[in-house]
Amino acid sequence: MNQSNAVFAESKVSQAPPPPAGPTIPRFAYLVSGSKGDLEKLWRTLHALYHPRNQYVLHLDLESPAEERLELASRVEKEPIFAKVGNVYMITKANMVTYRGPTMVANTLHACAILLKRSKDWDWFINLSASDYPLVTQDELLYTFSTLNRNLNFIEHTSQLGWKEDKRAMPLMVDPGLYSSTKSDIFWVNPRRTLPSSFKLFTGSAWMVLSRSFIEYCIWGWDNLPRTLLMYYTNFVSSPEGYFQTVICNVPEFAKTAVNHDLHYISWDNPPKQHPHTLSLNDTGKMIASSAAFGRKFRKNDPVLDKIDKDLLGRKNGSFTPGGWCSGNPKCSKVGNLNKLKPGPGAQRLRRLVARQALMAKLGQNQCK
Repeated sequence: MNQSNAVFAESKVSQAPPPPAGPTIPRFAYLVSGSKGDLEKLWRTLHALYHPRNQYVLHLDLESPAEERLELASRVEKEPIFAKVGNVYMITKANMVTYRGPTMVANTLHACAILLKRSKDWDWFINLSASDYPLVTQDELLYTFSTLNRNLNFIEHTSQLGWKEDKRAMPLMVDPGLYSSTKSDIFWVNPRRTLPSSFKLFTGSAWMVLSRSFIEYCIWGWDNLPRTLLMYYTNFVSSPEGYFQTVICNVPEFAKTAVNHDLHYISWDNPPKQHPHTLSLNDTGKMIASSAAFGRKFRKNDPVLDKIDKDLLGRKNGSFTPGGWCSGNPKCSKVGNLNKLKPGPGAQRLRRLVARQALMAKLGQNQCK
């Protein structure tokens, strides 16, 4: 951690006190995003993730046909539980999102702003794609996080850029999605730039679990660093893998809350390719052994998803993942007690992982280095 960067931290602006870190049950705020052809995957992931305590923002980007977006909006509107609880919101004015471009970061920040405006009582923000799938139930996730400090941020990060220094940090690129209504790939411009000297670059996973206090810092920007870095990352390749990492690690008060894990099981080919290995039934054992909360990436209706539903989530016939909140006949057709959790074996696996990673963060090990 570069102590000279402390000048970026505006510590005099008072913040609302965080919720108590005792055994109260938290709430999560999800962004689940997809693109062309992802409607059914997104709908399935949403049902596997759903819990009435949480908030959900859904986004199908501008590349997806209007018919798909209208169909998703119609399904959300017609689902009785969603209508009653009112915790599922679809971004109907779709954003153009370019792969590896800053429009991905802009879309995430857009969802964060919506979630902050819609609800005052969620504790952590989680970003997922339609190709992600939970490996634990929401009851197990809520149970695990109920004893955690609400300020912790699960964000994989490192300052060891390696090959990314030459291939991502120094080239200048432009994302046409910032100004064009039709989708096209990013392109490079000259000259290249040097590495920054006023802040330290970090990189990591694009998937994270971020505290409400850190999200407020990024959105409200009472200190100018989040805005400065957002403009810097506008010309940075794969900015979703660096923006939040660089913000959190250059602010001392947030750097000490960073837990170096994304709570995902992601399998990379060897040698690594641009995209991770697509998970299948052959990966089931490794997924469970990882103790992760989520896995990616999955193909639409792959048999491994049915196995996860059956063995890990207890989910049947395309319904919601059952939990203590479920009431009515058929099961989960009505909302019962929101404070009743029924954690299963997944909670013990996840608790061990989270406790180990949180302890390392508390000791300052593997944190913003």
